[in-house]
Amino acid sequence: MMCVKHSANKWLGIGFILGAALCFAGMNLFVNLAGDLPVMQKVFFRNSLTVVVVFFLLLADKKKFRIESKSSLLFLFLRAGFGFLGVILNFYAIDRIGSISDASILNKLSPFFAILFSVFLLREKPTIPEIIFVLLAFAGALCVVDPAFDMRVLPALSGFASGACAGFAYTCVRILGLKGERGNMTVFFFAAFSTVVSLPFFIAFYEPMTWLQLVWLLLAGVCATGGQFFITAAYRRAPAKEIAVFDYAQVLFAAVLGYFFLEQVPKVLSFIGYAVIISAAVGNWGYRLGKDRKIRKTTAFPLSER
Repeated sequence: MMCVKHSANKWLGIGFILGAALCFAGMNLFVNLAGDLPVMQKVFFRNSLTVVVVFFLLLADKKKFRIESKSSLLFLFLRAGFGFLGVILNFYAIDRIGSISDASILNKLSPFFAILFSVFLLREKPTIPEIIFVLLAFAGALCVVDPAFDMRVLPALSGFASGACAGFAYTCVRILGLKGERGNMTVFFFAAFSTVVSLPFFIAFYEPMTWLQLVWLLLAGVCATGGQFFITAAYRRAPAKEIAVFDYAQVLFAAVLGYFFLEQVPKVLSFIGYAVIISAAVGNWGYRLGKDRKIRKTTAFPLSER
């Protein structure tokens, strides 16, 4: 019975994470459709709606806005700061890289960066296979970036750096989870921090928008908020190690949306990079699942009983 329940939760988790992938691909599309507006103006709209929604959710929570531990404050600020920087770099890449699927795959390097950052923040030692998968992912990223050693490479490097920032931010999220902090509080802190910091830039460099641009930015905010809730629901249903790889569906969704709405066709080298990065992600996923199965078997049948 427990096995059936776990299987049902796993499939539900996969459904939710695919929903998150679609939402974030939609966010990238709407940010691009909003046109040549200041990045901070786009960042403000991306986070302000999330602040409002999560604010009311926390009001309904018994603990409201309470932080479980003073030691969590540092990691809340680190998560918010690097997450904020990651969004800025991602939006810059989306606007200038020429393909929203390229920007998506570079941002999806975050799990591999998380492996590296966990060495310093959590004192975890990656295994040799994990190191190989990280190197493969970075080799795939090199194909997508296609370095030209001039100013044209800046948007792609920005997308690469956004993945690094997201990887650091997600490592902080993991630490906060270990400290017992609620997911909604972590999301609220990040969204509130990003909204407050981007507000002065939004006001100082505000550019008038057409009603259609406003609609696109509001839809980007809706997608970003929906993506946050979908991904939270997914990880409540099933462990990240079992379902996280399905988040790479965002690249497929972004490629399809980019083709139909923006007439974007990624270059051949980008497709090779996608294949290498996704293969590395699938390989790392399979390796971790196999490793966990061995641990469970060893725990269930200790040496003294075999």
